[in-house]
Amino acid sequence: MTTRIDKRFGELRTEGRAALVTFLMCGDPDLDTSLQLIEALPGAGADVIEIGMPFTDPMADGPSIQAAGLRALKAGGSMIKTLGLVKAFRRNNDHTPIVLMGYYNPIYVYGVERFLRDAKAAGVDGLIVVDLPPEEDAELCIPALEAGVNFIRLATPTTDDRRLPKVLTNTSGFVYYVSINGITGAAIADYSQVSQAVRRIKGHTDLPVAVGFGVKNAANAEAIAAHADGVVVGSALIDALKRSLDSQDRATAGTVAAVTGLVSEIAGGVRAARKAVA
Repeated sequence: MTTRIDKRFGELRTEGRAALVTFLMCGDPDLDTSLQLIEALPGAGADVIEIGMPFTDPMADGPSIQAAGLRALKAGGSMIKTLGLVKAFRRNNDHTPIVLMGYYNPIYVYGVERFLRDAKAAGVDGLIVVDLPPEEDAELCIPALEAGVNFIRLATPTTDDRRLPKVLTNTSGFVYYVSINGITGAAIADYSQVSQAVRRIKGHTDLPVAVGFGVKNAANAEAIAAHADGVVVGSALIDALKRSLDSQDRATAGTVAAVTGLVSEIAGGVRAARKAVA
């Protein structure tokens, strides 16, 4: 199968630059604003969009993304609304890849077969489900691949060369390298180690490698994009969104611009990386 994700990374390989992968939580701070934000991301420089599926117990997420999920749930967030957001986005954008990221429980409750059918119909291209290890591929990974949806796996600094082939089995779209040990947004990565880590992963796969966790600004993005196929930013965008809200966590006139302004800045760092190398 060839998905929008495969096509986008192929296009960027031809252009000679890394992808900017952006993450926002569906329904944060409300569904209408969430759609406005997602629709504005490509114009600001996002190449791939990750959308969080709100969940009550996000064990791998730091305070920023946890709070975003709670705001989304308080605003009525659900799996049905998440898929509806993707469908609404696709009315005006049929080319930007969309990845849903989150945990297995909401998918299990929704029903795997129903979820994959509805996700594919809505225009979802890939899944990142952080609490399903390779040993559980039969639960969702294999059915997703059979449905034509990429299943993107995480690798970390502790994923050694013995474990890595198992992690990469059935992985498609790209590999998401988590550059720190810990929860999202909790630390700044040691970017001096990124090049070595990317080379090590690429010794086991031909898939693009996108690096995230700890990316906060253009300089961070440029440092990663010099060596990786993609740069992932999430917590920094959610922090920018949070700062734009009023005292009741409601969107303001500056919410969309607060997020897209940071995306544009980081996109500039991503694009500057390969120019600097050249």
